[in-house]
Amino acid sequence: MDSTQATRLRKGNLIKMNGELMRVLDVTHLTPGKGKAFVQAKMRNLKAGSLHDHKFRSADSVERATLDDREMQFTYRDGQTFHFMDLETYDQVEMTAESLGDSAHYLLPEATIKVSLYEGEPVGLDLPMTVDLAVSETAPAIKGATANAQLKPATLETGLVVQVPPFITNGDKIRVNTETGEYQSRV
Repeated sequence: MDSTQATRLRKGNLIKMNGELMRVLDVTHLTPGKGKAFVQAKMRNLKAGSLHDHKFRSADSVERATLDDREMQFTYRDGQTFHFMDLETYDQVEMTAESLGDSAHYLLPEATIKVSLYEGEPVGLDLPMTVDLAVSETAPAIKGATANAQLKPATLETGLVVQVPPFITNGDKIRVNTETGEYQSRV
């Protein structure tokens, strides 16, 4: 485990607090007119699944969790459980849709992805910046539509709904930003 200053916390970091593993969901640095600056962090307890808000003083140090990133293949989804296989050892690990959060919307079977393990347990994914997904359902294309016209919703093959330009039709493959969940381009 290594320590870092609370001011260096970023969204997505894993920290150990009171013996529990927490994922940082949101961080706000605040400097009030009077008093010392502080960091407001919204976190999820990875074991219990509960949400916590915590106020760190700027001088506080935080214990960062050391993770083991492994290349794994997403093999299949069984209800709310996602199954991954280690490409070196062929070991299988499972993650729930709840623990994956929004990451679940960017997983296609047989995709190779980095899975972060903490003490042998999967705790998160390292997604690529973009993924290419097929449009399974959207309103029909509008003739003569331009890219800067009104956007329309499109449901993708993983169930993710994104806003797309009007010229996108069913079956098109589009590139989606995994950080923002926004349409990037047609592929």
